[in-house]
This record gives sequence, C-alpha cells and structure tokens, in this order.
Amino acid sequence: MKGFTPLVLGILATLAFSWLGLAYIPDLQIGHLDPQSDEEGTDIYPMPKSGMAERGRRVYIANGCFYCHSEQLRPDYAASDIERTRDAAPSSPPKWGDRRSAPRDYIFDRPALLGKTRMGPDLANIGKAAPAEEEAAPAQPSPAPPAAPAASPPASNASPPPANAGAQQNAKPAAQPSPQTPAAVPPAANASASPANVAAQQGAKPGAQPPAPPASAASPPQTAAAPSLTASPSDSPAAYSAAWHHQHLYAPRSLNLDSDMPAYKFLYEKRRVGGEQSADAIKLRGEDALGEGWEIVPTYDAKCLVAYLMSLNQSHPLNEVKSAAAPPAASPAAAKPAAK
Repeated sequence: MKGFTPLVLGILATLAFSWLGLAYIPDLQIGHLDPQSDEEGTDIYPMPKSGMAERGRRVYIANGCFYCHSEQLRPDYAASDIERTRDAAPSSPPKWGDRRSAPRDYIFDRPALLGKTRMGPDLANIGKAAPAEEEAAPAQPSPAPPAAPAASPPASNASPPPANAGAQQNAKPAAQPSPQTPAAVPPAANASASPANVAAQQGAKPGAQPPAPPASAASPPQTAAAPSLTASPSDSPAAYSAAWHHQHLYAPRSLNLDSDMPAYKFLYEKRRVGGEQSADAIKLRGEDALGEGWEIVPTYDAKCLVAYLMSLNQSHPLNEVKSAAAPPAASPAAAKPAAK
C-alpha cells in the first residue's frame, strides 16, 4: 500500500504531461491561425469554400472517399509525396504538390480530412491539376486547309494541253480517220492526253466510252487526306476537368482500366433526351455507352462533389513552409550567346 500513492500520482502526471504536450500547447501555437495575406490585404489564403463545395465536402465524407484518399502532403525528408505523380493523366501527369501541407491549410476545415490510407492518389492539390479553360476544350481542326490542295490538280494537268495542241495543229482537215480505222496517236501523247481530248481524237464511234483517266488525275489529293481530317480523336475529356471528374465518378474504368475505385452511379440520373442533349451529359463509350435517345446527367450532389474536388488546392506559398525550389531556367536571350 505504500507504493500505491506514487503509482497513481505517476499515472496522473503522465496523462497531464501528454495532454499538455499533444493538445494544449499545439492549440496555443496553431489553434488561432488566421488566413495569410500580403501587405495590401489582397492575396488572402486560404479562403472559405463556396456553398456547393461545402455541400460537396459532406457528400465526400458521406460516401467514405476519405478512407482511400488523403489530403495531406508529407515533407520531403519524411516521404516522397512531393515527387510523386498522378497516373490518371495520359501524358506528363501532374505532381501531388510543390510543398508540404501546413496547419494553415486546414483552418476552415471542420474536421480536417488528413487521411491515412492511400488506395488512391492524394487529393490535396487535385483542383490545381485542372486544365485551363482554353485547354479544357481544344479547338477542332477547321475544314479550311483541305481546300488548298484542290487547286493543285489543274496545275498537275497543265502539261497535257501543249501535246494535244501540237497534235491538233499538225492534223489536216482532209485526213479524218474512218469509223473502222481509228486515228494513229503517238503513245506518249495519248497517255498524257485528257479524256476529253482523247474522245475528240477518237470521235469516230458515237457513244464510245473514253478510256479511264490516270490514277493521279482520278483521285485528287484532298480525297486521300479526308480520312485523316475526319478521324475522330479520343472522346475522353481533358484530365482533371469537371467533365473528367464526372466520367471518373460514374465509370472509373472507362478512364483507367486498372482503377479499383467503385462506381458512384447512384449520384447520376439516366433519362430520355428531350429535344437537345443536356450540356452536362456524360459522354460514355464502349460498353458503358447508352442507346440512342438516352443520356446520363449528374445530380446536384454529384455537381457539388465535383465542385469540392475542383476547390482542393494547397499550392499557394506560405511563409512558414519552404516550397520545393525548381532549378532556374535559362532565359532565351542568355541561351543564344552560349550556343554560338
């Protein structure tokens, strides 16, 4: 019994020091952080999320997305999060981030969805990976260029008229060929003559079909180039755009065959097309494509969830965090003298 009192006091002291070191002191240090701004008070970070993004955050939590995705980048000395890339973009996938996450990034998040398990990539900067507006909808190739080669066939057939003209000048009116004996035409001139001139020279038999023109004259260049212009490009939307997120939520394997993400089809509606197709309808391909007259449109919760994903961006520089410094690129003016 003599050692019971020191044991109880030791347990209480351990709990008290743990609470002070892990809860109270950190709350004094970072529990009252304010958004960072410049001297003019214009560049403010972070900002509260919009109404749709805040509702989408609740949809994100309700569907358990935080179990498989984290929203926290660890420092470079503790992990390789900053150097890792996402695999969804076909070419040059964007990095997870340029700096580690900091407490100031979460001052408007209640609770902060740091996450631990990463069955999917980290989403702390998924909103930054979205393409710009001009890149999200690339301009379609204009049909004007094919009209330029159309003027080339007359130029390529400009050589036959001199040969035909010489043959017609040497011919005499009295020496017309009989219907039974066709006119003797030199092989070289006959091969290069146009179908109309050959028919005029062989005009003995009425209704006779002119010989087939050469392959070079029968198929203009624009006919051969037509398939390359009308070839349909990939129907996949730009990576990490709003349309990409909707297609990824509805059918993840339509964008990544190796994806183990479940399909959230209950967040979308299948309905008949009334008149014109909806602007936000998902464009599906392959086995996920619908029959004619049907479309898949996102519900309001799906739009809010995509709005939340598009709002995730921790790329803003912070004073208390050192960003990953990229090597300075040489200016073009300085590179020219070095190349000489």
